[in-house]
Amino acid sequence: MAQIEEVDSGMESLTASSKDLTPEKIRSGSDDEDDLSDEDLDETLAERLMGLGEMFPESVRNITYSLVTGTYQGIKGLYSFGRVATWLFFSSSVILFAPVIFEVERAQMQEMQRSQQKQVLLGPNSAVSGTMGLLPPVPR
Repeated sequence: MAQIEEVDSGMESLTASSKDLTPEKIRSGSDDEDDLSDEDLDETLAERLMGLGEMFPESVRNITYSLVTGTYQGIKGLYSFGRVATWLFFSSSVILFAPVIFEVERAQMQEMQRSQQKQVLLGPNSAVSGTMGLLPPVPR
């Protein structure tokens, strides 16, 4: 039987860090490498979105930007218009209806004062039977 010589590949003489770069290690995808790659990817959400935006054509990015800014400006404009319209509506209604409300209250107060005056002058039953004295008596 022939004797087989073991040939040294030279892998044992390499340092520990260079052993990790062997094709077998790279294909296996060790957990240590995954942990390091997660630590290296400390990106914010904005940075990731900017990176994803680069994969779209310039025209798509411009249209999206225009759509988002237009929507923002539209909502802002509607809110501003709503504030102005609400202020105009309520201030105008106060100016238009306040005098009417005050006049109705004044008329009610005058009527109540007349009723009290009549009650003081003619007695407590006269205020209730104010119109009964003008009608002819009912025949029996």
